[in-house]
Amino acid sequence: MAIRPHLTSRRKPHKFLKVLFLLLVPICIIGIYINAQKISYFFRPLWDNPPCPFTRIPHYYAENISMDHLCHLHGWSLRSEPRRIFDGIIFSNELDILEIRLRELYPHVYKFVILESKTTFTGIPKPLFFASNKDRFAFAQHKIVHDVFAGRIATPRSHEDPFVLESEQRAFMNGLIHRAGISSGDILLMSDADEIPSPHTLKLLQWCDGIPPVMHLELRHYMYSFEFPVDYSSWRATAHVFGPGTRYKHSRQTDVILSDAGWHCSFCFRHIEEFVFKMTAYSHADRVRQKSFLSHSRIQKLICNGDDLFDMLPEEYSFQELIKKIGSIPRSASAVHLPAYLLENADKFKFLLPGGCLRTPQSR
Repeated sequence: MAIRPHLTSRRKPHKFLKVLFLLLVPICIIGIYINAQKISYFFRPLWDNPPCPFTRIPHYYAENISMDHLCHLHGWSLRSEPRRIFDGIIFSNELDILEIRLRELYPHVYKFVILESKTTFTGIPKPLFFASNKDRFAFAQHKIVHDVFAGRIATPRSHEDPFVLESEQRAFMNGLIHRAGISSGDILLMSDADEIPSPHTLKLLQWCDGIPPVMHLELRHYMYSFEFPVDYSSWRATAHVFGPGTRYKHSRQTDVILSDAGWHCSFCFRHIEEFVFKMTAYSHADRVRQKSFLSHSRIQKLICNGDDLFDMLPEEYSFQELIKKIGSIPRSASAVHLPAYLLENADKFKFLLPGGCLRTPQSR
């Protein structure tokens, strides 16, 4: 008599697979939900196209070279007298970087036009950091035109768009620039406080005829300090030969960019509290996906490792660039070609130099 195989032996594998399936599906769904941003950024090369490339203007500079020769190297000519430069700055809480900026550019800037707001881009009331620290900038008082933007306070019902609040503040800057006394033919710089053009860039803008009426400034991008150079991806700062149609913006305005024109030091703060403030205040505050992201010990560790504050993948348009930038930012031991005022006051600003990643507690 033939022996029949047990039906249970056939059913067990199918039952096991069903249980495994029921367990894996919700785990995968939860995993995708938690890591949706990372997954989206990883596949960005498939769903997003890069912007049109810039036309790069080579930047020529060396010490002890005449301005006449430098202008001619760029295909421009030397002016008989320098243009006036107005430096239009949107300021939040970057006091140390603002001091470096004003000290570094002071000899070349006619007016520093500084606008701060009573609220953050996310609609949270904020202190007026510049107004309460005016004594720190007394050396440039006669060159500073400062005003306060009222902003709008977000409520649970209002759902304010951070980018709308940001654009309103930048639009307000237009009136302040006019009150500063700008005229047609002057140079207007448009940038945030941490986007610092180099002095030799400003000399070209002052002394050379034939420069483009609008050009972006390519800035070397640093994160946390000048110990962590990222790349040359910073392009939003612009220089304009001021005219009737000039409007203050922080977006792409031309296809022309001047290469290696300065420094952009993101999240270059002295105290951890300042990191927390910016993380919750700026237009990308939605990147704080968990309360633990604001932990002081976590932030300090990430600063010293050169890792991302928001646990994000690089924002790149090709898999090659994305993979190349995954991981920590490599340290640099170079303090060459940095703002002169920074090096002259290295003890005061050691947190911005190689080996200075540890932040000190903020005094109350």
